[in-house]
Amino acid sequence: MPDALVIRPLTGPEELGLFLRLTYTLDDELADDLATGRRVPRWMWVALRGERLVGRLSWWTHKAGGEPFTLDFFDLDPELPEEERADIGLRLLETATAAVIPAGTRRPEFGRFLPADWREVPETRARLETLFGVLERSGARPLVERLRLEWLPGTPVAGPTGRLAFRPVRDREDLVGLMTSVMEGTLDAHGQADLASGLTPREAAEQHYDEELAEYASPRDWWRVAELPGSGEPVGFVVPARNNYHHTIAYIGVLPAHRGHGYIDDVLAEGTRVLAAAGVPRIRAATDLGNVPMAAAFARAGYVAFQHAVNHVWDAPGASPS
Repeated sequence: MPDALVIRPLTGPEELGLFLRLTYTLDDELADDLATGRRVPRWMWVALRGERLVGRLSWWTHKAGGEPFTLDFFDLDPELPEEERADIGLRLLETATAAVIPAGTRRPEFGRFLPADWREVPETRARLETLFGVLERSGARPLVERLRLEWLPGTPVAGPTGRLAFRPVRDREDLVGLMTSVMEGTLDAHGQADLASGLTPREAAEQHYDEELAEYASPRDWWRVAELPGSGEPVGFVVPARNNYHHTIAYIGVLPAHRGHGYIDDVLAEGTRVLAAAGVPRIRAATDLGNVPMAAAFARAGYVAFQHAVNHVWDAPGASPS
């Protein structure tokens, strides 16, 4: 008779080794996340049969003291039969969520990094589809699949073309105003979801700024606004930054009135030049798989897709499994 299933949070950082008995690409970040408070043991849950780890999950937040921001670990023992794996996954997810996420509040988004060829490898695809099935049984729906991109030193960087002039971002209002404008006609699934939720373009821009961009400790004078030479009319912007883990093109946009003229190449090149001049070891970026124009711009600038990422969301508070 198999051991009874035990589902519980970690008792403390000293149990990190237990959590690491299953593997995922972000495992090497866990120790530092715990040390800095971006992750806490009570958000890190395991499912055990005796001494065997059969499932694990964890939430993450931007900085110590924050609320759970995203569910970014969810792994199940690949050696288990599919039906048993799915059952354990659902029990783990629902038990942990009930204990960590206050009743009546919307669950944090789920995000996972995937091999770029995950659909072409039958074993990988089957395991991931089991995991996604568990999420959907819990009331989640797929939001978007994204390309994860990387630029490495030695890759050519385009020089200025003279079509645009660049200046630093002056202040919060300077950037939020431009972010509000680029929400019009956005192809970004998260931006579209913000608008569909009832947020105005301004509210969505403010939320993005305050919850993400304002948290970066990297220099604000890296941030750039692109303008037409002479008139000073804004065309777009780029936010080169360093998040908790990597240097990144955190946000980039071209205003609706100036789309279709290839300005995105100039704006992206400027952001890349800023970080390249700082001597960074790599630049990371991401864009939705369906945002073909942005993906093409990154490719032209020498960014290579090294992974995909998927996001699932729970639309309603208290969504329950089917």
